Amino acid sequence: MRRILHVIDSLGYTGATMQLLALAEGLACRGFDVHIAALSESSRTALPFREACGEPGRAGPEEGSAAKSGPRIPVTYLPRRWRVDPLADVQLIRHVARLKPDVVHTWNCVPGMLGPIAVNWARTRRRRKQLVAEPTEGPRLVAGQYRIQRWPSEFESQVERRFARQAVRYLSNSTAVRDWCVTRGLRDQRFTVIPPGVPAAPASDVPRDALLRELNLPADARLIGVVGRLVPDSRVQDLIWAADLLRVLHDNLRVLIVGDGPLRSQLEQYARLASDLEHIRFLGVRSDLWRILPHFDVLWNGSENRSVSSSILEAMAAGVPVIASDVPVNRELVVADETGYVIPIGRRSGRADRARHTDRIFNDAALAARLGTAAKQVVSSRFNREQVVASHADLYSEVLKAGR
Repeated sequence: MRRILHVIDSLGYTGATMQLLALAEGLACRGFDVHIAALSESSRTALPFREACGEPGRAGPEEGSAAKSGPRIPVTYLPRRWRVDPLADVQLIRHVARLKPDVVHTWNCVPGMLGPIAVNWARTRRRRKQLVAEPTEGPRLVAGQYRIQRWPSEFESQVERRFARQAVRYLSNSTAVRDWCVTRGLRDQRFTVIPPGVPAAPASDVPRDALLRELNLPADARLIGVVGRLVPDSRVQDLIWAADLLRVLHDNLRVLIVGDGPLRSQLEQYARLASDLEHIRFLGVRSDLWRILPHFDVLWNGSENRSVSSSILEAMAAGVPVIASDVPVNRELVVADETGYVIPIGRRSGRADRARHTDRIFNDAALAARLGTAAKQVVSSRFNREQVVASHADLYSEVLKAGR
């Protein structure tokens, strides 16, 4: 049985976390011995995730032994105090030495620095014990790069380029991210792009009218979903402004904002001034998003996304039309005029365009059905989780055979 160790900054509610957990479940179902090391205590607030096999239900990452039903992925928390923390280096080194994984798969920048330290130390230790010097010994490092950093520090860039030599393969789920990494000096020849994947959307266990009553919404409410962290990059303020424009035509619209973050109180205050908290509802982090998502009439994404948005893919899998910001990563997911629309970011005209396209979806049931059906088909054919898991399994087998 091949043992895979995934190293990630945090298991908080982010797109990278959702992709990692879905991959870990799928690999576990294929017989891989999967482990996760999270470099932040905030990981303990991670949302649970659905089981990939076994009995229907919900499972989540867990320290210790596996659960009785469905896969439970062992998680080790290695808290770091700063972005570069020697104590975290030592803890990860010791963890790799104890676990003896076949592959260490790191996710994004800080793990991309710490992972090679641990892998290189474990390899050197084995060489000393066995008095041999084969470079192929020890765990193989797969360095995942899943986001574009806006302003990477020169120190981080230099360390990352130095450590990149330890990786047998670079991996991303976005060609836009891959291209950005190549411009920063990572070798294109060693990059593999595996598109992201999501499982088939489960059917909601509540009818729409019952959900509206549960959330204390009007029986004729039109639902606009916004899902994600409430941080500056999400540009939720722009979405609140666009909703206020659309209210002129549809006073029954309700914007359901699912997620939390440092800007929540500020955004609630802005919503009170620009609209009201009756039309703009902050639901916080919801572990039952799967119940609500299929009832959205449209999903809005206004983010400056520098990584793949899992919420966009999940909405598409549920047959929900998406209106997203026009950035390279989103253009890989949303097919303009086929599964949704992409809107120029940060412009007044973009807010008007968002309102105009949403008005069309509200008023044209055939258009909404066509966009939703096409979105489901695109996810099924291009962003199928089983294909993603199979591609990763093949990649791990390849690097273990080929060595470095």
